[in-house]
Order: sequence, then C-alpha cells, then structure tokens
Amino acid sequence: METAAELGHQGIITLIPTLIVLVLAVTLRRPIEALMIGAIAGIIMIDGGDFITVTAETSMRVLADEDLIWVILVCGAMGSLIGLFIRTGALAAFVDIVTRRVTSRFSALMATWVLGCALFVDDYLNSITAGAAMRKITDSYRVSREMLAYVIDTTAAPVSVIIPLSTWGVFFASLLVDTGLAKEGQGIWAYISGIPYMLYPWIALLMVPLVASGKIPLIGPMRKAEYRAREYGQTIPPGAEHIQEANEVITEKEGVKRNIWLFVLPLAALVGLTIHYDMEFLPATYATLGLMIIAILVMRIMDHHDTFNTVIDGFKTMIEALAIIFAAYMLKDINSQLGLTNYILELTKPFMTAQTLPFIVFGVMGLIAFATGSSWGMFVIALPVIAELTISSGASVPLIIGATLSASTFGSHACLYADATVLTAQSCGTTSIQHALSQLPYAAIAALLSLIGFAFLA
Repeated sequence: METAAELGHQGIITLIPTLIVLVLAVTLRRPIEALMIGAIAGIIMIDGGDFITVTAETSMRVLADEDLIWVILVCGAMGSLIGLFIRTGALAAFVDIVTRRVTSRFSALMATWVLGCALFVDDYLNSITAGAAMRKITDSYRVSREMLAYVIDTTAAPVSVIIPLSTWGVFFASLLVDTGLAKEGQGIWAYISGIPYMLYPWIALLMVPLVASGKIPLIGPMRKAEYRAREYGQTIPPGAEHIQEANEVITEKEGVKRNIWLFVLPLAALVGLTIHYDMEFLPATYATLGLMIIAILVMRIMDHHDTFNTVIDGFKTMIEALAIIFAAYMLKDINSQLGLTNYILELTKPFMTAQTLPFIVFGVMGLIAFATGSSWGMFVIALPVIAELTISSGASVPLIIGATLSASTFGSHACLYADATVLTAQSCGTTSIQHALSQLPYAAIAALLSLIGFAFLA
C-alpha cells in the first residue's frame, strides 16, 4: 500500500467531494442536492470523460447494495406500522395516557428520553417511533421540533450502542471477531468489555437531562428554535411545513375506539422478536407488521381496503427520508472508490502508538464518520487496520473498542445526513439540516469531553 507521502496530491483530492457536500449542505440547507453534487464531483474525478454513464452505473450499483436495500425495507415497513398506529387510534391512546402524566416542559422531554431508552434494540426504531409518539405532547408545552429531535436522536445510536442486545451490538461483535480483536464466539463479550469506555454515547446520553433542565444553556440554532417555540408557539421550524404535512397524511379513523394495547403490544413484540431473530431487525419488523394487520382485521377495527391503503400510505411518508439516504449512499460509494478512509488511515498511521491510539481512533474516525455519514461501512474498512495497530502496539483492547464505538456513534449522531439524523428529523417534522445544525453544538461538546477522556485514559 502506498504511503500518504506517495499518494501526494492524489490523496488530498479525495477530500473534495465530502467538503463540497458539507459546504453546500450548510449553505443550501438541502442535503439531497448537496449530496448529489458532491457525488457527481467525485464521479468526474474518477472518470470525467463519460460521467453521465458512470453516474447511472453508480446509482444502479448503490441501489443493489444490501445495506441500502435493508434500510429501504426497514424504514418502509416502520412507516407502514406507524401509519397503522395513527389510523387505528393506538398512537392517540398512548398520547392521551402520557399527556395525563406529563405536567411540564421538562417532564415532556424526560418522557421522550425514557421512551427512547426503552426502544434500544435499533436506532431506526427509536428515531421513527418516538417522534411520531411525542411530537403532539411536546407541542403542547411549546417545545421546538428541533429540541424534540435532539432528545430523540441522542437516545437512538447512543442507547443502542451501550445496550449490547441491539443491532449495533451484533454487528460490531461479529466485526471484532473478523478482525482478530476477539476470539471466535467471544465477540459479544469483547464488545461488553468496551462498554465502560464508550465515552461519547455515555456523555451524550447524560447531557440530555442537563440541556432539558437548562443546566446546560441553549446554544446557537437551538436557542433561536426554542425562543421561536416559546414566544410565538411556532414549534415547527419555517421550511419544514412539507414534512409536517407528509406526517399528517394519515389521520385517525373517525369513530374508532382507542386502544393503548394496540400500540404497546406491537412495540413490545418488535423488541422481543428482534431478540428472537438474533437481532435481525428486518424479519422482526415484518413479523410485527403482519401481526398488527391480522389483529386489525380480526378485531374489525378497519376493513382490508382501509388497512392496506394505510400500509401503502405509511410507506410513502418515508420517501423523502429514503431519497436523502440514497444520496448519502451514493457519496459513500464514491468515497470508497476514491479511497478516502484508507488515505486518512495512512496519513495518521505513523502517529499511532499504544498511548495515542484511543485518542486518534476517536478523533480521526469520528471526523470521517461525521463527514461521510458512514457509521458502519467505514469501520468495515478501518477496523482491520485499527485491530492490527492495537495488537502490534499492545494497546488496551477494551479501550480501543470503546473509542471505535464512540467514533461510530458520533458520526451517526452528528452527521448532517446520517441515517438516524434524517429519520429523526422526518418523524419529528423538521428538516435534517435544521435538526443537525441545532444539535451539533451539543454533539461537539460531548465529542470534546470524550476526546479529553481518551487522552487521559490512554
């Protein structure tokens, strides 16, 4: 493999597509355009002679990506499930019960936080469900949708990382075995050994009550958002009205008898089935959706026409979010071809020792995950190199695992176009850029504290 010095200018230009995306995403405040322009710029760098053909071929290859197919199917099925919750009155029944127990803005945010922690098996489950369940409650206390999205997003990936009975735990446990950081059959135990050192998810999660109570002050865009909501009652940010309209396409059936168990039992089943299927979230989602449909038809809550129309309409509500995620996968594919992750690793490899490795892994890998939105795919490339350096330098394996998962969590939480960011924004009724920029200062504080922590722990 060429060194960073040998890569020279060729290595530096691998940063260009991602930098274009970051600049355009902030200036245009529309991630789809920014991502596609960045991806096309990368394609021109790879093959400028016939970039239109290459773009078409790249889009087809990306659509065949198993990870993207999984995201589309899971999000579509979850959208259908949420649609059924709304149409049958099950979601309204849950809101009615929670509303009676929530008495203040702080308790509304803490109820959201607790619900997010309870939906630990997958960050997508958290991002999509909690927003739909809590936005009406927090609206009544003039909580901005940006604040709601921050609380939900901070209990998505961070909680799924800390609790090993999750899709995150299973994925990274298998990756630890594949890279030699854990013995065969010991992946989950190696993962658990790193949980105390997963500084970023712990800090980010524990910051939420402090932000909600005002002990950590409102900063930047979040301060403006909360002022708008508190003083004018405008909880939905300007420019996000179309997202709110999409969320309101499905309405409660007139005259339906609300039943809280039609909300609680399917969610409990989804968690239980995910564990039953060895943390495979897609079959668990299918099974839960199927059982929900059967229950609705058997109980004669809706006829089959209304039921399946709702299933389709629920899938439709996820279209814009899935379009952004597709564009993000386009960028990820281009960055992979350009060798962005490999270039950064080669650039920083000479500075990695047993003492500096945790600090560098979190700092460098966290920045790459933040810039590219690739919280899992990037580590398939990077973890073998990190594992080799860990073993050769004699660094603490649990500490490196903690730093690696912290970096991945930071990327999922803070990136302007990461899956969880986009899905949380969609469910809460805000744009992904509005959500990402308003929570970024708090994510940055948690990242800085984690960076200091890894420097001391090493």
